Amino acid sequence: MATESRSAGGTARAKRRGTTRESVGEYAAEHRGGDFSPTEPTAHGGPDYGRFVEAVRTLQDHARAADAPDDVITQAADLIEAASKLLAPHDADEWSSPSGRRMDLPNRGSVLSIPGDYHKTPDCERVAGTVYFRRFHLGRNGAVHGGCIAQLFDSLLGYATFRLTQSLYQRTAFLHVDYRKIVPIEKELQVDAGVDGVDGRKMFISGRVLDGDTVLAEANALFVKLKPGQP
Repeated sequence: MATESRSAGGTARAKRRGTTRESVGEYAAEHRGGDFSPTEPTAHGGPDYGRFVEAVRTLQDHARAADAPDDVITQAADLIEAASKLLAPHDADEWSSPSGRRMDLPNRGSVLSIPGDYHKTPDCERVAGTVYFRRFHLGRNGAVHGGCIAQLFDSLLGYATFRLTQSLYQRTAFLHVDYRKIVPIEKELQVDAGVDGVDGRKMFISGRVLDGDTVLAEANALFVKLKPGQP
């Protein structure tokens, strides 16, 4: 996974460029296929984009949970196909889609991310926050799927990397997860992460998922700072 900083410079560039579809199109043409480029903040999607993302997440939850009559499933499939048909003509590349670029929304308006809220601790030594696994993330017997936990750590530890080391761009080189106890769905849990060491371009990061004082899962990772021009 690649991670990046939500730097003030990126916000300033967005203000200078504006958020018109023309300017975003120019930005996409400039960076598409190039090096690991910064995220350009946008207001595309309008005031209902957050509601749109939440509706998609809720639909995913229902898709995992629903044991509906056949006719209800048929109606739902018709509605989902209609929504997909409505959106299809507007598919865009990663530089133009607002997903992951709505800095004003939780998780930057990304449907992919595990819902969470992270911040630097007051001493600026660690990152801490909360995470909430939904019904969509269920594995079996009320437990979160292990792959979703790994996805969370990739995001959390990547966030800790650029927040605590000031490295703007890096990619995951290694991620090891220890599953200590069952991680429950549909419950707010705590997370924290910190830097274990830095060796040149190599940044060693570790973190935890907790339910109160109980450690549910731990992870350690190696992130490598990208060289100029690396994708």
